[in-house]
Amino acid sequence: MSGEQGTYVQPSFERDTNYIQTRITLDGRDGYPVEPGRYRLVVSRACPWANRAIIVRRLLGLEDVLSMGVCGPTHDKRSWTFDLDPDQVDPVLGIPRLQDAYFRRFPGYARGITVPAIVDIPSGAVVTNDFRQITVDLQTQWRDFHRDGAPDLYPEELREQIEAISKPIYTEVNNGVYRCGFAGTQRAYDAAYARLFDRLDWLEEHLRTRRYLVGTTITEADVRLFTTLVRFDAVYHGHFKCNRSKLVEMPSLWGYARDLFQTPGFGDTVDFTHIKAHYYVVHRDINPTGIIPGGPDLSAWAEPHGREALGGSPFGERTAAGPVRADERVPAEHNPVLAAVAA
Repeated sequence: MSGEQGTYVQPSFERDTNYIQTRITLDGRDGYPVEPGRYRLVVSRACPWANRAIIVRRLLGLEDVLSMGVCGPTHDKRSWTFDLDPDQVDPVLGIPRLQDAYFRRFPGYARGITVPAIVDIPSGAVVTNDFRQITVDLQTQWRDFHRDGAPDLYPEELREQIEAISKPIYTEVNNGVYRCGFAGTQRAYDAAYARLFDRLDWLEEHLRTRRYLVGTTITEADVRLFTTLVRFDAVYHGHFKCNRSKLVEMPSLWGYARDLFQTPGFGDTVDFTHIKAHYYVVHRDINPTGIIPGGPDLSAWAEPHGREALGGSPFGERTAAGPVRADERVPAEHNPVLAAVAA
């Protein structure tokens, strides 16, 4: 998300969670009804919050009804930019900066220009950047357009459990790594560090005897945790000083993360090159030189995880997502694990 660059002078990192709460719904109650082809999901593969939306869109098979624009991994103080596209302009929205869509609806928008964001193509105006609501609505409001066999990632009978386990995961893990990385005092860092690893230890035990966080198939809760775990050793362990343990040193979490990574729709959305470039280049207050480290070795992501023995299956009676469409594939050199997993 934009807004993570710059110098943080407050003792404890506080995320601005005042997102645009407009929703795209079946009944169009906020003025934006669900319509195939009307909206564009704007993401960066570097961002864990955007990665959630990329995964859910792919698992549900919404590629043909909700197009996706991909920003580059780095940005300046103003906005994410479409520097991966020809002439550095999004080919659908016709804009060079995501802020243009924000300003179209809210001139002079003063909060962070964040991804993921959904933009109304006809007006060119941003609709929402509420990453938590976006994925829930993709699952509940866009159901008529899910692919045949799409998983139910947010089943009604499990929603209370999904939200209950997700709440501390967000505060202590998803956002906890940022509270470590951007802590302005030793006391703030120590507190964030303790909270992070207390929760990771709890998850390590929780996942020791169950394959997924909730129920016997993949749910929204697993998507929310995965995007932090897949970045943990590559950036959070060193860059954000979350260095008590690497993910590979926590057996249950490491097996769980590999299990998800090797499931279609998860690992094939991960761009390690973009992830490392974003954190190490943009966060110059933490990494003044902008040097991107060479490691870690990614080959272990392809190793067998053995978690089938715990029971359950990724999609139960539903089916896995098909091959990634050609125009949305992560370049092989950005995620060399994919070839090994496919083999």
